[in-house]
Amino acid sequence: MKTIYIFENTVCCSEETDGNDVDQALLEIEADVEWAKRTGAQVERFNLSQQAAAFRENLVVKEFIERSGQDALPLTLVNGEIALVGRYPQRIELARWIGVNA
Repeated sequence: MKTIYIFENTVCCSEETDGNDVDQALLEIEADVEWAKRTGAQVERFNLSQQAAAFRENLVVKEFIERSGQDALPLTLVNGEIALVGRYPQRIELARWIGVNA
């Protein structure tokens, strides 16, 4: 099964949006990641403020941030390759990547 890593910017109170969009996106990705894990998928989320070492140690992520900046996050890797940038994956995308029905 494929490995999915989601690297996200510091998540807390959003000062750049009205807050509702961020809260809803976080609720959806949390539920979708849990769903994917129940199917047996390996999905991990990394938060820049809490797991900065993971960002530095992954060459793909490190180069992406150097090139695009942390404001371009979230970044989703599937088997180590960039699959999605700038938003969280939807359940249907997770399902496609792990080879199950949504």
